Amino acid sequence: MNIQDILKTVDHTLLNPAATWEEIRLLCQEGMEYKTASVCIPASYVKEAKEYVRDELKICTVIGFPNGYDTTASKIFQAKDAIQNGADEVDMVIQIGWVKDGRYDHVQEEIARIKEACGQRILKVIVETCLLTEEEKIRMCQVVSRSGADFIKTSTGFSSGGATLEDIRLFAQWVSPGVRIKAAGGIASLEDAKAFLEAGASRLGTSRIVKLVQQGAKLL
Repeated sequence: MNIQDILKTVDHTLLNPAATWEEIRLLCQEGMEYKTASVCIPASYVKEAKEYVRDELKICTVIGFPNGYDTTASKIFQAKDAIQNGADEVDMVIQIGWVKDGRYDHVQEEIARIKEACGQRILKVIVETCLLTEEEKIRMCQVVSRSGADFIKTSTGFSSGGATLEDIRLFAQWVSPGVRIKAAGGIASLEDAKAFLEAGASRLGTSRIVKLVQQGAKLL
């Protein structure tokens, strides 16, 4: 695995609430230059970003972010609006309270309805692993697998913890074939990135990898 193999899995991310258009534009420029999988940005910048990159880079955005407790109707609207503005991929946050209530049927129905709104666009489901028990993580692997979503994703990066190798290995064991895994939150080095990919992730949500490559970091 070389650095370019890692870069092409990266959703180059900037979700800081104070992010400016100039910062988003620079993120897009870096994404195009380093050939990342996408840039992951706030929904309010999707239209400008898509016009800026045209077809040179995928635009990813987030809905129900970061807490997940918006209504299903609101999340569906957000997804449709993002796609209308040019989003190629959507990362949604589940209603974590429903998981705690054991209302897995509600979670699955919500994901399925949002996937229907996304159509052929990629939908990634953020389950916020740091807030879940192991049993809840396993159940969410099953729910996401049945829902029609494309990815299960570990974390928003805005809660009490990010991705762990143990969670990626657990996901790889329990998701159905065809459901991919995104590790996000706390990926701090090229070695971290490589380890997450080897554990079973095929996407990485991170703001750091491109910066490390710019600074001349190399795989050990």
